[in-house]
Amino acid sequence: MTTPNYVGWGLIGASTIAHDYLIPAIRAQVNSAVIGVLSNNPIRGQQYAADHDLERAYGSLDELLADPAIDAVYISTTNEKHKAQTLAAAAAGKHVLCEKPLALNLADAREMVEACKAANVIMGTNHHLRNAVTHRKLRELVMTGSIGQPLYARVFHAVFLPPHLQTWRLNNPAAGGGVVLDITVHDADTLRFVLNAEAIAVTASTANHGMAAHGLADGVMGVMTFDNGVLAQFHDAFTVAHAPTGLQIHGTDGSLFAENVMTQQPIGEIYLHTANGRKQVAFDPPEDLYVHALRHFSDAIRGTGQPFATSEDGVKSLAIALAVEDATVSGQQVQVTDA
Repeated sequence: MTTPNYVGWGLIGASTIAHDYLIPAIRAQVNSAVIGVLSNNPIRGQQYAADHDLERAYGSLDELLADPAIDAVYISTTNEKHKAQTLAAAAAGKHVLCEKPLALNLADAREMVEACKAANVIMGTNHHLRNAVTHRKLRELVMTGSIGQPLYARVFHAVFLPPHLQTWRLNNPAAGGGVVLDITVHDADTLRFVLNAEAIAVTASTANHGMAAHGLADGVMGVMTFDNGVLAQFHDAFTVAHAPTGLQIHGTDGSLFAENVMTQQPIGEIYLHTANGRKQVAFDPPEDLYVHALRHFSDAIRGTGQPFATSEDGVKSLAIALAVEDATVSGQQVQVTDA
């Protein structure tokens, strides 16, 4: 590994999200660079490296992990590959930022976390939404009592999956496709973060409106019960083209309405409703969600902080999502466990 003040990154997966967000976010950090990429398609890997001015397109995972210029890896492959790639990276002494969900089951996710701890490398989960300035402000407002005791929450996260992403998410159960592991897992992390609470039980039902195949769901609605007594309703979908996203928190003394905030873009507004009426809430200037996430991850590597979404956060959000999937099958309330 190179000096602690410099972070060289390897991309495991020539992904759209790395193209759109992670490469620019890494390059926005001080003393950081994206060195190269690994794709399961060598031709795609070479083209991806050329398109992004990367020094190297690796031919294998072993080759990437053996490169002394690589200090950290960003894993954005399909979900069933995360475990093996994380374990290999940890064994090679590389820090790991892994896409959500961390794995397809809790045992694998726990093994990944423990392997990184044993190797003394940083592991984080790329839960981008909690990095939004709107979500950070909502957490502050809830924790400082602006709405009194929180009672209920509602998440509106029904979107339309863009055509270029209508691949494995819709037709590959073995890769962890379907709306729950793709979107609901984000709701779980968002609610945990904003409410500063843990989900203890869930109920849910899924739907298929013709976009997904092979038994996968393209829509879900349900309720999460949190340990502070909050009931949180969520609605997620791949098939809703014209609905805004949002997050509401209702308490004994007021309600928070966050509009257009369940998105990768640094946008949205927050309104506080109390006995005094409705007012728009001011917050810090918008900041790219991924730049914020990478700054915290880079600080963690340098020993001055921790990832904004830790590996433990990834395990807990996965536990909730898996409980949601179980509830859709059983038709019963399911307890959440991250054991």
